Formats: sequence, C-alpha cells, structure tokens
Amino acid sequence: MFGLLRSPRAGDPGRASDALVVLGALAEERGRDSAGIALLTGRPAAPGPEAPAGTAGERYSDLHHDGCRVVKGRGGFGGVWHPDLLPALDASPTVLGHTRWATQGTPHDLANASPLVVPGPPPGIIATHNGDIEAGELRALHALPPATGTTDSEPLFQLLAGLRATTEIAAALASLTGRAALAWTDRARPGRVHLARAALSPLCVAVDTGQNLYWASNPRWFREAERHTGVRFATVVMLREGTYLQAGLVRGRPRVLARASFLPTARPWDVDDRVWTGFTPADADRDRALLRHRTAERGGEPVPAAA
Repeated sequence: MFGLLRSPRAGDPGRASDALVVLGALAEERGRDSAGIALLTGRPAAPGPEAPAGTAGERYSDLHHDGCRVVKGRGGFGGVWHPDLLPALDASPTVLGHTRWATQGTPHDLANASPLVVPGPPPGIIATHNGDIEAGELRALHALPPATGTTDSEPLFQLLAGLRATTEIAAALASLTGRAALAWTDRARPGRVHLARAALSPLCVAVDTGQNLYWASNPRWFREAERHTGVRFATVVMLREGTYLQAGLVRGRPRVLARASFLPTARPWDVDDRVWTGFTPADADRDRALLRHRTAERGGEPVPAAA
C-alpha cells in the first residue's frame, strides 16, 4: 500500500511523482497478484490512453469516475504503470496505490483489485486495504449492500463509507478481527486522507522537505526512494496498532485533522513473519516490540495481548 497527498508549497510536482512510482515498484515485494493506482483530481478526468501493449480488458482497466481515474491490472505494479500516466499523476493532488497478494477473492477478477471505488454518501470513497479480516462478522453485524467483488476489503469499506464522525470510524475499526492497514479518501473531499492501522499489517507515514505527505507499508521504501529520486524525507513514522488519522493540508502543510486510538483484535495465526515481508531485521524488531493487539480465539472472547 502506498500513496501521496501533495502540498501546493512543493515547487516541482515531478519529484513527488518520481518517489510515488518508486514506492509502487518497491510495493511489488508485498504482492504481485494485481496492482492499481487511483488519481484524484476533484474534477472530471480526461479520456485516458489506450491500454499498454500486451494487456486486455480482463487483465487491465483504466476507468474514469467523477473526479478520479483508477488504473488496475493483473500482475505487478510494473505492468500497470506506464509513462503516459505521468501528466495525470503530476496533476493529481491525491494518489492511492496498491499491490495485491490475494487472501480472499480470486486474483483473476479486477473487481477484487484495489484501489476500490465504493459507493456511499455521494459520491463515495476510494480505498485500499492490506490484510485479511473476518468479513462474515462485518456482514452479520451490519446491514451492508451486495458486493461487486469477493474480497474482505469491500464490506469493510462499505461500512466505513457511511461514517463521518471520528468516534464512529474508530468504533468500526475496533470491531474488526484480523490484520488490517487502510487508506481511503472521500471523493467529495479529495484533499483529505484517512489512514488506519488495526492489527499487525504495517503502515508508515512520511513527510518530505517539500511538505508532501506519503504513506507506505514499509519504512525501508522511503530510504530507497531517497536513493533513487531527488526527494528527501523530513519525518518517517511507523503507526502503532490501533491508530486512526485523518490528514489534510492546512496552509499548504500536512496536518493531522482528527485522531483516535482503539484496541485492535487479531487471530492467533495472524502473527506471522510474512507481516514484515521486505522489512529489515531492525525495522521488524522495533515494530514487534510495540505490538498491542488483543487475540481472539475462534468461538471465544478476545484475550488481551501480553505486549
């Protein structure tokens, strides 16, 4: 998972775009079943180019919605990204990207690929999720509409799409069982992004010296992006489990507009070294030392974690 919220203070949009593409390439280590990128402008998108050579409708899509453009494809990010997208990327104030390792839902259906366009209070949200949650529990607890795909991500975002208050969002996140890291934006307010880390699935937030805000699944990716682009990061922070943030720009600078903490719930088998795929041993050890989820035994009450 990776993304960008641009600051109008940044002089050269190309630098942040270059960093975003590097983050997308690095994200392939966490999944190559499918990949996608959502470019949010807040205004109608112009028609896009033809699909890259060697792609077809069931393997690649470039769809235009009111205020955003979502490009997806089967395989890694390198098969989705192409240079013709650069002008649209440079002009997009908010960008959400995702690479998928399928846990629920076939990887062959692009309806299961993120970013997802999820209806809700008009015009809905654009969303990405890394993890694996008990989607059946959500449907049992909430009256959710029929899904278009078969992932666990879609019912989760159907629930969040109807929520606005910070307390309601935190309560919904606390009701999840399983691994989850999330990024979504309300299409009516594309200048704000919602970021959340529930149990285990990592999520890191960074701000560069141009005041652009980024997020990604691995802190190492930001160090790699510095090596390969002209971007320099002023801060890089790994979110702790049970953290929700709403971030936006205030006078051109990224600010936390709302914040909440909650106690996330994981299943015993969720604690797996694959959570830290691609991490350096030092980054993984630091994150493990701060885990604070509770563990739910199937058919039993959640048990607080020792951490």
